[in-house]
Amino acid sequence: MSPLLSWALAFALGCLALAMALSLARMILGPRAEDRVVAFDCLYMNTMLVVLTLGLIYRSSSYFEAALLIALFGFVGSTAMAKFLLRGEVIE
Repeated sequence: MSPLLSWALAFALGCLALAMALSLARMILGPRAEDRVVAFDCLYMNTMLVVLTLGLIYRSSSYFEAALLIALFGFVGSTAMAKFLLRGEVIE
């Protein structure tokens, strides 16, 4: 791996960690439930990107499969929470 790529991946991990910390703070301190749902959505997206970055660093394809599962479960979770906030129930 070239030194520029390893530096860029380390920088990306740092930025994603900062974004995850800010999303977690918003999820805990959010004044409304909608803010918490958006923060949760941002948190799982950042988690997925961290896993993908680790997959690039360690050159393993299993990280990409884990990122796919995180994306799938995060989408279903945030969709269910948004539907619950709009209609009051998840399954009609």
